[in-house]
Amino acid sequence: MTTALDEVDYALVHALQLDGRAPFTKIGDVLGVSAQTVARRYRRLRAEAALRVVGLPDPHRAGHAEWMVRLTATPHTAQDLAHQLARRADTAWIKLMSGGTEICVNVQTPVGAHALLLRDIPRTASITAVSAHQVLHRYFGGPTAWSGRTATLSPAQIEALTPAHAGGGKPLTPDDDALMAALQHDGRTGLAELATATGWSPATVARRLADLQAGGTMFFDLEISPTVLGATTQALLWMSVAPAHVERVGTALATHPELAVVLATTGPANLVAHALCPDAAALHRYLTERLGSLEEIRTLETAPVLRTLKAAATR
Repeated sequence: MTTALDEVDYALVHALQLDGRAPFTKIGDVLGVSAQTVARRYRRLRAEAALRVVGLPDPHRAGHAEWMVRLTATPHTAQDLAHQLARRADTAWIKLMSGGTEICVNVQTPVGAHALLLRDIPRTASITAVSAHQVLHRYFGGPTAWSGRTATLSPAQIEALTPAHAGGGKPLTPDDDALMAALQHDGRTGLAELATATGWSPATVARRLADLQAGGTMFFDLEISPTVLGATTQALLWMSVAPAHVERVGTALATHPELAVVLATTGPANLVAHALCPDAAALHRYLTERLGSLEEIRTLETAPVLRTLKAAATR
């Protein structure tokens, strides 16, 4: 049964998108409800709507190359293969598509180290086709959230909940590995628990979090089932645009409320987007009316998403 969200639930989702570590007391003050109500709604959404706050590094600031990899596998092996990929630390955003025979996976590796791309995948006999597309630019997504999660609070509430980070920020180092692993598991992990995981003091953890967030080296994202937000139909859109028009089209797509991610990539399909729509009819209208009006899009491939096996962080 689909979880029904009310106004307080939607407001809580928006608040956590703005500041995933905001105390429940602060969220309650801004929303005009008690901290106990916020905590109770949060626990319910975690249990019933797969809600989770995750701390993530910015791939480029972390010195990582980001790839979108498409795999086609034999029908009886695709789901097992997708689960195997989901267990890897260097994969995210794993989606089963197109009738269950195609997998799309986001891979992040240190620049120059493409073990998954060049060694592991070709040795898997059940895979019948592979294409890898390096992400060159992110027009939308990552720190900027899909509007379906951020359309509830007033400007004053948004201002009250948006954290201010002073300073120029600092880069990630290997010393941050334990911290980032804990935050990818649960971005709301308390300072005491983070101190135990890292071997630092709680005060050191707090300072390090502030430094990493200040320059955008890391950010907190919100995972939640799109279905409970009214998006029952998902698709990945692979578009081919002449190089001279990629910037204009990518910038225009970033304003479309139907899209949660817009990326410029290498390959014949040089723009990739993730569409979230209420139903198949709404997706059709979006493709024919909104995208159809952009004459610079020369080709468009629509790959329906059947299931998401792994989102942005560890399972």
